Amino acid sequence: MAPGGEFSPMIHVNVASSAGGYTVGNAAFFHYVVRLAEFDAALSRDDREALDVLSAIPHALDRDEESARLSGRGWRIVPPRDDLDWPVLEATPQRLRSAFARARRIIWMRAAEFHISAADIASIEHELDAVDGVILRAEAAGVPISVSYVA
Repeated sequence: MAPGGEFSPMIHVNVASSAGGYTVGNAAFFHYVVRLAEFDAALSRDDREALDVLSAIPHALDRDEESARLSGRGWRIVPPRDDLDWPVLEATPQRLRSAFARARRIIWMRAAEFHISAADIASIEHELDAVDGVILRAEAAGVPISVSYVA
């Protein structure tokens, strides 16, 4: 089971740039990719750094001032500018691609350990392919990518 208990069917992960966007509405993607760092697993420093990028993706309605100070190599949290805005993780396409690629590799290598079903892996793969298309378009346009989620 994923950290935090049962799946919430109403989680949407928004991945967008000025070159296009995509909304992932798959709970398995959220629990096994975005929250993969919450699994108690021994990981390399590079794997942990990549998963830290994904776990920093903010909830769109969260106004936590502390999270607005988070940043790392190739990414940062951009706080909302006004009441009609929301916080986002802003990342270079390369940094985000690397984070998703490491998550994908960890999921495949540790699916049994984390009790990830074949159906969940298939749906995660489908979503990762769609997100990769957004990343490729952003990279071609030379623009950063914003990511947030709403539950």
